[in-house]
Amino acid sequence: MKQTDEQADEAFREQCRRQMERPLALRMKYGFNRVHKPVLDDAPWRSFDSTADYREWCEKNLPEYLGFKRAA
Repeated sequence: MKQTDEQADEAFREQCRRQMERPLALRMKYGFNRVHKPVLDDAPWRSFDSTADYREWCEKNLPEYLGFKRAA
């Protein structure tokens, strides 16, 4: 049986209510997802002389799916 928009909204609100009943430590523990980002996570830090240099580096080095490339 397919949910209506109202039913889906209410289910989402109920899920939020249940989550808010959890202690803060548990919400913090399960609220973040660590994911390795290729290239970005491969060096401890980077610095650039200008924003233009940073953007050029992103264009040349980062996979498109990470979302750091300029919009078309």
